[in-house]
Amino acid sequence: MWVEVVHVSASPRVYSVSVDKGASVFEAIRLSMVLKERPGIDLRVQRVGVFGRLAALSDPVKAGDRIEIYEPLAFDPKDARRQRARIARAHSISRKCRGG
Repeated sequence: MWVEVVHVSASPRVYSVSVDKGASVFEAIRLSMVLKERPGIDLRVQRVGVFGRLAALSDPVKAGDRIEIYEPLAFDPKDARRQRARIARAHSISRKCRGG
């Protein structure tokens, strides 16, 4: 059966690979050769998913699955939102203090 392996990065690449029935996510990734072509991938750190849902390396794959290897986040989205809110609050307070 055929599955796709995608390294989700600035320059994504799709690898089509044939795997045996009952193959795991890790086996599909290994057979795709993405680990040889992109040596910076560390599956101990990076998360993987199937069609956008997190998956374990030991999960079985089904025909037509799209296995995705995600890059670590450059920043935490929650922290970025908190920082924007802090800046907005500070800006709002400073405008009120000017009088008018």
